[in-house]
Amino acid sequence: MTRSPWAREYARTPDEYVWGTKPTSFAVEVSRLLAPGARVLELGCGEGRDSVFFASRGFAVTGVDVSRMGLRKAERLARERGVEVQWIHGDIARCAVSGPFDLVYSCGAIHYVPRRRRAHLLQRLKALTRAGGHHAHIVFTGRHVYVEHAEIIDYFAPEELGHAYRDWLVLRCDERMIRCRQNGRPHRHSVQELIARAGNASGS
Repeated sequence: MTRSPWAREYARTPDEYVWGTKPTSFAVEVSRLLAPGARVLELGCGEGRDSVFFASRGFAVTGVDVSRMGLRKAERLARERGVEVQWIHGDIARCAVSGPFDLVYSCGAIHYVPRRRRAHLLQRLKALTRAGGHHAHIVFTGRHVYVEHAEIIDYFAPEELGHAYRDWLVLRCDERMIRCRQNGRPHRHSVQELIARAGNASGS
């Protein structure tokens, strides 16, 4: 079971979007890699802002999240924006989805999956990805830790995410600090951003 605390936050704020409704800059960047009609899988889609954005670009989107309230908000946002998304309620480490996908995407989600299960999860997701397709992830690392809402995170080690994609062409793998105040107090998290393309490291 994933161990994110955000389901409680979504339920506590039924009429508000905790993360807002605008897409992340990461989603906007990744969308430029996709051809019209691409199939997108978002893991941990939360309240739906990035999934709805991808759908607004004409992509066929599946969003998965463990929070029913988050998905209700996501459905509402999709209706307001006039787009369709397939929403799936379930644990991102266990739920069954049908590929192939052109993009597997997560923004602040897979670090809640216990480390002992992450390698298997990523291998399974690779198998669901079309040749030439992409994976894009933002994960929390242990370089700078700030705990929100008693969350339990298996922080990514510095080389862990890049190592998981050593057999793909890694287009970008950057570490940076992000500012946050989701608990009402300004703080920072250390994150790693990865974009990789299916294929071997030589680019074929």
